[in-house]
Amino acid sequence: MKNFDKVTIILITYKSEDIIFSFIKKIPKNIKTIIVENSFNHKLKIDIEEKFSNTKVYLKENKGFSSAFNLAVKNVNTDYFIHLSPDIILDFDDIDIFFKYAEQLDNKFCVLGPRFLNTKKRGHKQIDKNLKIGKIRSIHGSYMFFNKKIFYEIGEWDENIFLYFEELLFCSKGTKKKFFSYQINEIKAETKGTTVVIRDEIEREKWQGLLRWHFIWSKFYVSKKRYGYFISLLIFTPIIVRILSRLSFYSLTNERKKYKKYRLRLSGLYNSIIGNKSFLRIERVNEYN
Repeated sequence: MKNFDKVTIILITYKSEDIIFSFIKKIPKNIKTIIVENSFNHKLKIDIEEKFSNTKVYLKENKGFSSAFNLAVKNVNTDYFIHLSPDIILDFDDIDIFFKYAEQLDNKFCVLGPRFLNTKKRGHKQIDKNLKIGKIRSIHGSYMFFNKKIFYEIGEWDENIFLYFEELLFCSKGTKKKFFSYQINEIKAETKGTTVVIRDEIEREKWQGLLRWHFIWSKFYVSKKRYGYFISLLIFTPIIVRILSRLSFYSLTNERKKYKKYRLRLSGLYNSIIGNKSFLRIERVNEYN
Protein backbone atom coordinates (compact mmCIF):
# COMPACT_ATOMS: atom_id res chain seq x y z
CA MET A 1 0.00 0.00 0.00
CA LYS A 2 1.17 3.54 -0.71
CA ASN A 3 1.55 4.62 2.93
CA PHE A 4 3.24 1.58 4.43
CA ASP A 5 6.65 3.28 4.28
CA LYS A 6 5.31 6.18 6.39
CA VAL A 7 4.28 4.15 9.41
CA THR A 8 5.89 1.93 12.05
CA ILE A 9 4.06 -0.75 14.02
CA ILE A 10 4.80 -1.02 17.75
CA LEU A 11 4.20 -4.18 19.80
CA ILE A 12 4.73 -4.28 23.57
CA THR A 13 5.13 -7.85 24.81
CA TYR A 14 5.94 -9.91 27.88
CA LYS A 15 6.71 -13.61 27.74
CA SER A 16 4.29 -14.31 24.90
CA GLU A 17 6.58 -15.87 22.28
CA ASP A 18 4.03 -18.04 20.49
CA ILE A 19 1.54 -15.20 20.12
CA ILE A 20 4.21 -12.78 18.88
CA PHE A 21 5.47 -15.08 16.14
CA SER A 22 2.02 -15.89 14.80
CA PHE A 23 1.14 -12.17 14.75
CA ILE A 24 4.24 -10.71 13.10
CA LYS A 25 4.01 -13.25 10.31
CA LYS A 26 0.86 -11.37 9.22
CA ILE A 27 2.50 -7.91 9.17
CA PRO A 28 3.38 -6.80 5.60
CA LYS A 29 7.14 -6.98 5.08
CA ASN A 30 7.36 -3.36 3.93
CA ILE A 31 6.09 -2.02 7.28
CA LYS A 32 8.79 -1.32 9.87
CA THR A 33 8.03 -3.04 13.15
CA ILE A 34 9.38 -2.41 16.65
CA ILE A 35 8.89 -4.90 19.47
CA VAL A 36 9.70 -4.05 23.07
CA GLU A 37 9.89 -7.25 25.08
CA ASN A 38 9.64 -6.59 28.83
CA SER A 39 12.12 -9.35 29.68
CA PHE A 40 15.71 -10.16 28.76
CA ASN A 41 14.76 -12.93 26.34
CA HIS A 42 17.81 -12.77 24.07
CA LYS A 43 16.80 -15.91 22.16
CA LEU A 44 13.50 -14.28 21.21
CA LYS A 45 15.30 -11.20 19.91
CA ILE A 46 17.71 -13.27 17.80
CA ASP A 47 14.98 -15.54 16.42
CA ILE A 48 12.71 -12.67 15.39
CA GLU A 49 15.38 -10.44 13.88
CA GLU A 50 16.82 -13.35 11.89
CA LYS A 51 13.43 -14.28 10.42
CA PHE A 52 11.89 -10.81 9.95
CA SER A 53 14.18 -8.22 8.38
CA ASN A 54 11.61 -5.44 8.92
CA THR A 55 11.53 -6.01 12.70
CA LYS A 56 13.73 -4.69 15.50
CA VAL A 57 13.44 -6.09 19.03
CA TYR A 58 14.39 -4.17 22.18
CA LEU A 59 14.77 -6.00 25.49
CA LYS A 60 14.28 -4.26 28.80
CA GLU A 61 13.48 -4.72 32.46
CA ASN A 62 9.74 -4.86 33.01
CA LYS A 63 8.91 -1.38 34.32
CA GLY A 64 5.43 -1.41 32.85
CA PHE A 65 3.62 -0.72 29.62
CA SER A 66 4.17 3.05 29.51
CA SER A 67 7.93 2.74 29.96
CA ALA A 68 8.15 0.20 27.13
CA PHE A 69 5.87 2.28 24.92
CA ASN A 70 8.00 5.41 25.33
CA LEU A 71 11.14 3.43 24.47
CA ALA A 72 9.50 2.14 21.29
CA VAL A 73 8.40 5.62 20.17
CA LYS A 74 11.94 6.98 20.67
CA ASN A 75 13.09 4.46 18.07
CA VAL A 76 10.38 5.22 15.50
CA ASN A 77 11.89 6.79 12.35
CA THR A 78 8.63 7.39 10.48
CA ASP A 79 6.16 10.27 10.77
CA TYR A 80 3.39 7.97 12.03
CA PHE A 81 3.18 4.87 14.17
CA ILE A 82 0.54 2.37 15.24
CA HIS A 83 0.42 0.52 18.52
CA LEU A 84 -1.09 -2.94 18.18
CA SER A 85 -1.73 -5.63 20.74
CA PRO A 86 -0.67 -9.07 19.44
CA ASP A 87 -4.17 -10.41 20.17
CA ILE A 88 -5.81 -8.00 17.71
CA ILE A 89 -7.55 -9.12 14.50
CA LEU A 90 -7.33 -6.49 11.76
CA ASP A 91 -6.95 -5.87 8.05
CA PHE A 92 -3.57 -4.21 7.43
CA ASP A 93 -4.90 -2.63 4.22
CA ASP A 94 -7.05 -0.43 6.49
CA ILE A 95 -3.93 1.51 7.44
CA ASP A 96 -4.39 3.66 4.34
CA ILE A 97 -7.76 4.78 5.71
CA PHE A 98 -6.03 6.30 8.74
CA PHE A 99 -3.95 8.46 6.43
CA LYS A 100 -7.06 9.63 4.61
CA TYR A 101 -8.65 10.88 7.84
CA ALA A 102 -5.36 12.24 9.21
CA GLU A 103 -5.17 14.44 6.11
CA GLN A 104 -8.80 15.53 6.51
CA LEU A 105 -8.03 16.53 10.12
CA ASP A 106 -4.90 18.40 8.96
CA ASN A 107 -2.98 16.09 11.33
CA LYS A 108 -4.51 17.86 14.32
CA PHE A 109 -5.49 14.84 16.36
CA CYS A 110 -4.37 13.02 19.48
CA VAL A 111 -5.07 9.44 18.41
CA LEU A 112 -7.13 7.69 15.74
CA GLY A 113 -8.66 4.27 16.31
CA PRO A 114 -10.98 1.66 14.78
CA ARG A 115 -14.44 0.39 15.65
CA PHE A 116 -14.26 -2.77 17.76
CA LEU A 117 -16.71 -5.50 16.88
CA ASN A 118 -16.71 -7.72 19.97
CA THR A 119 -17.09 -5.36 22.90
CA LYS A 120 -19.68 -4.78 25.60
CA LYS A 121 -21.31 -1.34 25.56
CA ARG A 122 -20.86 -0.85 29.29
CA GLY A 123 -17.14 -1.54 29.38
CA HIS A 124 -16.09 -0.06 26.05
CA LYS A 125 -17.79 3.10 24.87
CA GLN A 126 -17.81 3.79 21.12
CA ILE A 127 -19.28 6.41 18.82
CA ASP A 128 -22.58 6.01 16.97
CA LYS A 129 -22.10 3.21 14.46
CA ASN A 130 -23.83 5.27 11.77
CA LEU A 131 -21.10 7.92 11.80
CA LYS A 132 -18.01 7.71 9.60
CA ILE A 133 -15.81 9.40 12.20
CA GLY A 134 -16.44 10.97 15.58
CA LYS A 135 -14.70 12.40 18.63
CA ILE A 136 -14.26 9.99 21.52
CA ARG A 137 -12.88 10.40 25.04
CA SER A 138 -10.19 7.74 24.57
CA ILE A 139 -9.08 5.20 21.97
CA HIS A 140 -8.68 1.61 23.17
CA GLY A 141 -4.97 0.92 23.68
CA SER A 142 -4.89 -2.26 21.61
CA TYR A 143 -5.09 -0.36 18.27
CA MET A 144 -3.97 3.28 18.14
CA PHE A 145 -2.70 5.44 15.25
CA PHE A 146 -0.40 8.37 16.13
CA ASN A 147 1.38 11.25 14.47
CA LYS A 148 4.84 11.21 16.11
CA LYS A 149 5.21 14.99 16.12
CA ILE A 150 1.86 15.46 17.88
CA PHE A 151 2.67 12.64 20.30
CA TYR A 152 5.63 14.63 21.62
CA GLU A 153 3.64 17.87 21.66
CA ILE A 154 1.17 16.20 24.01
CA GLY A 155 3.88 14.45 26.01
CA GLU A 156 5.10 10.90 26.57
CA TRP A 157 3.02 8.30 28.36
CA ASP A 158 3.10 8.52 32.16
CA GLU A 159 5.70 5.99 33.36
CA ASN A 160 4.29 6.01 36.89
CA ILE A 161 1.56 3.74 35.49
CA PHE A 162 2.62 0.10 35.28
CA LEU A 163 -0.59 -1.10 33.67
CA TYR A 164 -4.11 0.16 32.81
CA PHE A 165 -5.56 3.55 31.75
CA GLU A 166 -2.33 4.86 30.17
CA GLU A 167 -4.18 5.68 26.98
CA LEU A 168 -7.04 7.40 28.83
CA LEU A 169 -4.60 9.74 30.57
CA PHE A 170 -2.77 10.46 27.30
CA CYS A 171 -6.01 11.20 25.44
CA SER A 172 -7.12 13.43 28.32
CA LYS A 173 -3.85 15.38 28.07
CA GLY A 174 -4.38 15.68 24.32
CA THR A 175 -7.90 17.04 24.77
CA LYS A 176 -6.61 19.75 27.12
CA LYS A 177 -4.23 20.83 24.34
CA LYS A 178 -7.05 20.77 21.76
CA PHE A 179 -5.83 17.56 20.12
CA PHE A 180 -8.89 15.31 20.10
CA SER A 181 -9.18 11.54 19.67
CA TYR A 182 -11.34 10.10 16.90
CA GLN A 183 -12.87 6.73 16.18
CA ILE A 184 -13.14 5.73 12.51
CA ASN A 185 -15.99 3.28 11.94
CA GLU A 186 -14.77 2.38 8.47
CA ILE A 187 -11.90 0.50 10.13
CA LYS A 188 -12.90 -2.63 12.05
CA ALA A 189 -11.01 -4.72 14.60
CA GLU A 190 -11.50 -7.49 17.13
CA THR A 191 -9.54 -8.68 20.14
CA LYS A 192 -9.04 -12.33 21.00
CA GLY A 193 -7.94 -12.16 24.64
CA THR A 194 -4.79 -12.00 26.72
CA THR A 195 -1.34 -11.75 25.15
CA VAL A 196 0.39 -13.49 28.07
CA VAL A 197 0.64 -17.27 27.89
CA ILE A 198 -0.74 -18.72 31.16
CA ARG A 199 0.29 -22.32 31.72
CA ASP A 200 -1.67 -23.45 34.80
CA GLU A 201 -4.30 -22.39 37.34
CA ILE A 202 -1.75 -21.23 39.92
CA GLU A 203 -0.19 -18.89 37.36
CA ARG A 204 -3.66 -17.72 36.30
CA GLU A 205 -4.54 -16.76 39.89
CA LYS A 206 -1.30 -14.79 40.20
CA TRP A 207 -2.00 -12.85 37.01
CA GLN A 208 -5.56 -12.13 38.04
CA GLY A 209 -4.31 -10.81 41.37
CA LEU A 210 -1.70 -8.62 39.70
CA LEU A 211 -4.29 -7.17 37.32
CA ARG A 212 -6.76 -6.44 40.13
CA TRP A 213 -4.14 -4.55 42.12
CA HIS A 214 -2.94 -2.44 39.19
CA PHE A 215 -6.42 -1.80 37.82
CA ILE A 216 -7.56 -0.03 40.98
CA TRP A 217 -4.18 1.67 41.59
CA SER A 218 -4.20 3.13 38.09
CA LYS A 219 -7.87 4.04 38.20
CA PHE A 220 -7.39 6.29 41.23
CA TYR A 221 -4.07 7.66 39.94
CA VAL A 222 -5.61 8.70 36.60
CA SER A 223 -8.68 10.14 38.36
CA LYS A 224 -6.36 12.21 40.58
CA LYS A 225 -4.53 13.49 37.48
CA ARG A 226 -7.77 14.43 35.75
CA TYR A 227 -9.97 15.73 38.57
CA GLY A 228 -7.68 16.39 41.53
CA TYR A 229 -7.02 14.51 44.77
CA PHE A 230 -10.01 15.50 46.91
CA ILE A 231 -12.64 15.10 44.18
CA SER A 232 -11.17 11.66 43.44
CA LEU A 233 -11.46 10.72 47.12
CA LEU A 234 -15.15 11.60 46.99
CA ILE A 235 -15.61 9.60 43.80
CA PHE A 236 -13.90 6.55 45.33
CA THR A 237 -15.53 6.67 48.77
CA PRO A 238 -18.36 4.26 47.77
CA ILE A 239 -15.75 1.90 46.29
CA ILE A 240 -13.74 1.96 49.54
CA VAL A 241 -16.88 1.21 51.58
CA ARG A 242 -17.81 -1.65 49.25
CA ILE A 243 -14.32 -3.19 49.41
CA LEU A 244 -14.20 -3.01 53.23
CA SER A 245 -17.66 -4.54 53.59
CA ARG A 246 -16.74 -7.41 51.25
CA LEU A 247 -13.51 -8.02 53.14
CA SER A 248 -15.40 -8.23 56.44
CA PHE A 249 -17.99 -10.59 54.98
CA TYR A 250 -15.49 -12.95 53.32
CA SER A 251 -13.35 -12.97 56.45
CA LEU A 252 -16.36 -14.08 58.53
CA THR A 253 -17.39 -16.72 55.97
CA ASN A 254 -13.76 -17.87 55.56
CA GLU A 255 -13.90 -17.60 51.76
CA ARG A 256 -10.16 -17.22 51.22
CA LYS A 257 -10.17 -16.77 47.46
CA LYS A 258 -12.68 -13.94 47.53
CA TYR A 259 -11.01 -12.41 50.58
CA LYS A 260 -7.68 -12.32 48.72
CA LYS A 261 -9.35 -10.68 45.72
CA TYR A 262 -10.62 -7.76 47.79
CA ARG A 263 -7.46 -7.54 49.87
CA LEU A 264 -5.52 -6.98 46.62
CA ARG A 265 -8.02 -4.34 45.54
CA LEU A 266 -7.80 -2.54 48.86
CA SER A 267 -4.00 -2.60 48.79
CA GLY A 268 -3.87 -1.21 45.26
CA LEU A 269 -6.31 1.58 46.07
CA TYR A 270 -4.71 2.41 49.44
CA ASN A 271 -1.22 2.66 47.93
CA SER A 272 -2.51 4.89 45.15
CA ILE A 273 -4.33 7.16 47.61
CA ILE A 274 -1.24 7.66 49.80
CA GLY A 275 0.96 8.27 46.76
CA ASN A 276 2.99 5.06 46.68
CA LYS A 277 4.33 3.81 43.35
CA SER A 278 2.65 0.95 41.46
CA PHE A 279 5.09 -1.52 43.02
CA LEU A 280 3.34 -4.91 42.90
CA ARG A 281 4.91 -7.54 40.62
CA ILE A 282 3.84 -11.08 39.79
CA GLU A 283 6.30 -12.73 42.21
CA ARG A 284 4.80 -10.83 45.19
CA VAL A 285 1.10 -11.52 44.61
CA ASN A 286 1.06 -14.51 46.95
CA GLU A 287 1.96 -12.22 49.87
CA TYR A 288 -1.76 -11.34 49.89
CA ASN A 289 -2.93 -14.88 50.72
